[in-house]
Amino acid sequence: MFRILFYTPEIPGNTGNAIRLAAVTGAELHLVKPLGFDLDDSKLRRAGLDYHDLAVLHVHESLTSAWEALQPENVYAFTTDAQRCYTDIEYHCGDVLMFGPESVGLPDEVKQDPRITARLRLPMLPSLRSLNLANSASIALYEAWRQHDFTGVRTD
Repeated sequence: MFRILFYTPEIPGNTGNAIRLAAVTGAELHLVKPLGFDLDDSKLRRAGLDYHDLAVLHVHESLTSAWEALQPENVYAFTTDAQRCYTDIEYHCGDVLMFGPESVGLPDEVKQDPRITARLRLPMLPSLRSLNLANSASIALYEAWRQHDFTGVRTD
């Protein structure tokens, strides 16, 4: 399945929603420290409902340790300054969908990392700044999963 990577997320509710997203899609969620919250935060727990035990969640001390653990073949960095649209990609199982912190997005040094396969954008009206982190991850993940005919979904 696919892997979502949040680089230094700041808002517990977004990560809680991403935990729920990972659980219902079979994706893995990877978080890179420092986190802007404690993993026991009540807002994180509330947003994730009772899906915490159903999700695959990994927390990494640094981006370097995340790369070592993930050994990614493809990493797609989602950023508002990218030229390429997220729907232009042919996603493969195991791909990493990477997102930056809510307040500033991915820093330039992360976007320039040689492990990044491509920088991608989600279309938005030009007068608006950004989309919610959990919503962005959902849009990207569901497109990747759609391309694989929603493998694993119950049909009964």
